[in-house]
Amino acid sequence: MRTTLAAASLCLMALMATGFPFERKASTKEKRVQYAAWDDVNVIAHGLLQLGQGLKEHVDKTKVQMRDISSKLKAFNSTVSELGKESHRLRAEGEALKVRAHGLEDREGRLLNVTSELKEQAEEAQQERRAARGRMSRLEEKVDSLLQGEADSGPNSVRNSSESRVIQSMLEAQNKRIDDLMDRIQLQQEKLDKQNTRIRSLQSQIQQTKDTAKSAKAGAMIQTVSVEQQDSPMGIASNCHELFLRGETSSGVYTIQPLDGQAAFEVFCEMTAEGGWTVIQKRQDGSVDFDQLWQAYQKGFGSLNGEFWLGLEKIHSLTKDGDHVLKVQFSDWKDLSEAVVMPFSVGAEDTKYSLNIQPAETMGNLESSLATEATSGMPFSTRDQDNDHKTDINCAKHLSGGWWFSNCGHSNLNGRYFQSPPPKQRHQRKQGVFWKTWRGRYYPLKTTTMMVAPVEIKNKA
Repeated sequence: MRTTLAAASLCLMALMATGFPFERKASTKEKRVQYAAWDDVNVIAHGLLQLGQGLKEHVDKTKVQMRDISSKLKAFNSTVSELGKESHRLRAEGEALKVRAHGLEDREGRLLNVTSELKEQAEEAQQERRAARGRMSRLEEKVDSLLQGEADSGPNSVRNSSESRVIQSMLEAQNKRIDDLMDRIQLQQEKLDKQNTRIRSLQSQIQQTKDTAKSAKAGAMIQTVSVEQQDSPMGIASNCHELFLRGETSSGVYTIQPLDGQAAFEVFCEMTAEGGWTVIQKRQDGSVDFDQLWQAYQKGFGSLNGEFWLGLEKIHSLTKDGDHVLKVQFSDWKDLSEAVVMPFSVGAEDTKYSLNIQPAETMGNLESSLATEATSGMPFSTRDQDNDHKTDINCAKHLSGGWWFSNCGHSNLNGRYFQSPPPKQRHQRKQGVFWKTWRGRYYPLKTTTMMVAPVEIKNKA
């Protein structure tokens, strides 16, 4: 800019110099007066006018660019300020979650101590039982010998008979004591089972708290990544199959954002040869307690790298357009597996997240455990939200966990997880994880996985 102005100034000075006459002594006798040509003056003036016009346009364009840069800087500063506030809030929530996690760990430690004491008492009771059985065995041998001696001896039969009655009464007392010990052992075993259940529940809560704290720490990073991905040509994928189409082939945890505008969230993607499946439920070892209330099932719980339920609200946002299929995989304790695929969608909260399955010609007996009454919409139920088709029984409370119950008998993949062998009591076995049309209502399954994908993946499966 300064160089251009300097050049313009030199040209102007040259013009002024040539615009006035000047004298030059040709000789002592004559003088000649010279003037600049008028055409040259016009050319230089026209060039200066064009130069000035160009400078003016350049200045105006620079002002517009400066205003744009200033507005973008203001927007950027506002975004940075909001992210800073959000980061501070998430940091405070993370500290609160840490305090809660420490409290849960203390409770777990106390429960472990109580469990250790109960185990010691049970072991003592079993030792007493073994000692009593040993004494009883010796007494039985003595009674047999006395009875044999009574048959062989005549004069001493009365005395032996008296001794036999005494020993018989002692045996009865020992039997009664053994029965009491058995009752105590049974009671201690029930207490141990309850304590183990509480410990698993607390471990699940601690894991959820740790996962929530981890998610809170990563919240600001996810929001920043979301902004960057929105500015990028590709953006965030709406489901796992879209990630597969973009080149992702490894199963694991990814961030997606459904097309309905809901905030981005993390899911576990199961990448297969035919495409990417978004996992919404997984059972494998009983580490997570699925006997949860409505709010927990609505938001989701568990760990994406272990056992979890994704959440009814997220499942609805993934499948509400109706162009999705559900794939259910399960295995038994002989490591035999089976899978079913069916059209699938979940309604909004005002429908109680009703399950909708469109009838298809390819459906068979296995699908009927879920699809029998879901063609017209089957609401979700928990023990604090009774929405099943039974009028006299709360299926979620009578069985266990939350599920799309019809009459309590077809399926329940969110029931209690039983290790093999299953409990002997029939009312306990039907609280387990079952799919009636595969292994029956009273067979607790070993693993289950529920996952969804766009309907076009079904033609490749």
